[in-house]
Amino acid sequence: MNAVAEAIDLKLREKLGGRSIVFVGLMGAGKTAIGRKVAQMLGMPFIDSDQEIESVSRLTVPDLFELYGEPEFRSLERRVIARLIEEGGRVVSTGGGAFMNEDTRAAIAANGVSIWLKADLDVLMERVVKNRNRPLLKNPDPRAVMQRLMKDRYPVYALADVTVPTRAESKEVIAAEAIAALAAYFDGSKTVKDDA
Repeated sequence: MNAVAEAIDLKLREKLGGRSIVFVGLMGAGKTAIGRKVAQMLGMPFIDSDQEIESVSRLTVPDLFELYGEPEFRSLERRVIARLIEEGGRVVSTGGGAFMNEDTRAAIAANGVSIWLKADLDVLMERVVKNRNRPLLKNPDPRAVMQRLMKDRYPVYALADVTVPTRAESKEVIAAEAIAALAAYFDGSKTVKDDA
């Protein structure tokens, strides 16, 4: 990392002031991969909320959905994310439905900065078809489900502090764009580079 990049990263960590960076967006947007890379680039700890939920409950997310239903899963998700964010100073990736909860959005706003990884339908479908472990896509027409999720969730995701388009590009490039967008956000120019 060059001296200019190190200075930007240090300034960004100072402006965060112990708050967390929280990645939101639909399944397949790359929240975990990009979040992990951003954490590495900024020298911050990373945690995936779904992995934390599985650790706490000792069940997989699909098993939680099947055994207890989506409302119970969302309640557990809300509590786990609130705890993770209150502990602060980390990068957190969230499940696709987490940001839809008003209490979770309030917790993120109070203790973090949210980044929406925005992707188009084709990018998302290309990524999620590789992983059949998606409870919401266990459907004869997963593309239609994803289109409905985009229609329902994108207006709420748009409430995030920062929007970064994700696409068929390396995680290093998208992570660098996320860091640049955060820096712009803290400088008071909530610019959204949107070619997604």
